[in-house]
Order: sequence, then C-alpha cells, then structure tokens
Amino acid sequence: MAQEKLFDEIPSLDLADFTSGDAESKQAFVDKLGEAYNNIGFVAIKNHGLSDNLTASLYQSVEAFFRLPEDVKLKYEKPELFGQRGYVSKGKEKAKGRNTGDLKEFYHIGQPSTEVEYPENIFPEEISEFRENTLEAYKTLQQAGIEMLRAIALYLGLDENYFDNKAKNGNSILRPIHYFPIENPDEIPEDAVRAAEHGDINLITLLMGASADGLQVLRKDNKWIPITALPDQIVVNVGDMLARLTNDKLKSTIHRVVNPPREKMGTSRFSIPFFMHPISEMDLTCLESCVDDENPKKYEDTTAGKFLDERLAEIGLKK
Repeated sequence: MAQEKLFDEIPSLDLADFTSGDAESKQAFVDKLGEAYNNIGFVAIKNHGLSDNLTASLYQSVEAFFRLPEDVKLKYEKPELFGQRGYVSKGKEKAKGRNTGDLKEFYHIGQPSTEVEYPENIFPEEISEFRENTLEAYKTLQQAGIEMLRAIALYLGLDENYFDNKAKNGNSILRPIHYFPIENPDEIPEDAVRAAEHGDINLITLLMGASADGLQVLRKDNKWIPITALPDQIVVNVGDMLARLTNDKLKSTIHRVVNPPREKMGTSRFSIPFFMHPISEMDLTCLESCVDDENPKKYEDTTAGKFLDERLAEIGLKK
C-alpha cells in the first residue's frame, strides 16, 4: 500500500502517460494515481479530451440558460423524474445530514445511449447550442472516465477492463451548476453555503474548471485545502461507490464549495461536474483483495442502483 502523506495541493497527472502505449509511463501513472487516491482522493488531469473551443462554447450555453427568467427555467423542472433530468431549482438539494438547501441551481443531462432504459434527456429550446454542447462534453468526459477507471483497476490488481462493462451506458450525469448571486446576504439562513461538505455518490467525478474559487477538500488531518486546477486540467475524485467497493482503500474525500467574501456574494459561480455512475446492477460488495484482518469489511453488500436511491433520498431529490 502507498505510504501515507499529506498533500498541500492535489497532484497533477497527464492522462496521455496512461494512454500513450508506453508501458513505463503507464505504470508510473497508475502508481501516482493510486498514491493520490489512497491519501487525498483527488487529482488534476490534463489531456482529458475536452477542447478549449468545446469548453468555452459549453460554458456560454450553460450561462445563457441560467440567465433565463425563472418561469422559463421552471418549464424544464420535472418533479416526477426526481431531479434526474432537466432543471433543478434553487435550494432543492441539500448535503446528507443537513436541513438547509445549498445555494445553487443546476441542470442534469443523463446517458444518451438507447441501449439501456433511462429517462429521456430534456433540452431547453431557448438555447440552440445547449443540446449539442452538453452531449459532446458528456461523451468526451465519459471516455476520459473509462480511461481513469482502467488505471484504477490496474492499481487494484484487477483486469484493466474490469469496469468497462459496468461503466459503459452507465447512469452517469453531467451537471452544469450555477451558484447564484446573493444580493442580500443577511436574508439567507446563517448556515447556508454554496455546497455544504459532502462526498460524491458515484464511482468517480470529473470536474471541469469552475468560473471562480471556492472548492475545498478536507485533508486527513482535518485541514481544508483549496482545490485549484490549471485551465487545461480537470479535477477527478473518488466517489462513495468506489470507496465502498474498495473498502475505503481509495478515499472518497469530503469536499465543499464555500461562500465568497461578502463583497463578492453578488457574483455568480459556474462549474460543470460529470458524475460517473455504473449501470444500476453493478455489485458494490467490497473486493476481497481490499479486506483483511487489519482492514475488516466496513460495508453491507448492495448494488449501485440501490445505493443511489438511498442517497438521492438523503439529499432531498427523491422521496
């Protein structure tokens, strides 16, 4: 097992080292990724496949949607889908264990493949490029995620393609988020924040660069450190499903988005995470190789679908 250490910032890796075909570079990537995921659960990755043009165009269409009047946005909120597709309005989602909703609104784009039965995507007709841009980003980040899972599989001593048939056509979600301006900070609940501390539900999260600072991760010594990535990087972190599967060998680290200084509360923040989920039938039973006398099994057996339903209820998106 990798030696534990405290990172002052998240490690930066190049996905091309894994995909180039050079065995030495590939193994070095696997080793560095494993060390990071053992310790802090986050890495910054370049050569992920997203072009500058796609990123810029995507953010333009996302920001255009969130600038629409409230009554127009609400046309795309479908309560019967429990927030799994379309628009989710302000304050609907709260972190597990909290009663106060986060200071954000967001939009969900799901698996476009017709090979597995999922709810159909909903696209705003007012923003012509929204559909094309979000689906292109979805496809690109899904492929980058599959490569990351292959590296994780090798680190865990599994077949490189262990996750392929579980991640292909999985229940993944692209989530453009708008942390909206707070014009009157004194009128919001005292404990209201942009995103309260939480762990992600899924296998891994691939996060495109945000438009402003605020993301922080809780280090194992209980110190919060800022997460920053260069413009050509995305941040990739371990989710709770992968932590369960590996009996916490890989860390699903608690993170949050803090409110800006008071003088900047009236500004927006945008970010676009891709939550990589497997198919609902995936068995999340702890891997035998991750359980021993020093690390006894921590989690009950479950499937990805059952675990997702439990967590959606806990965060207020499903009754």
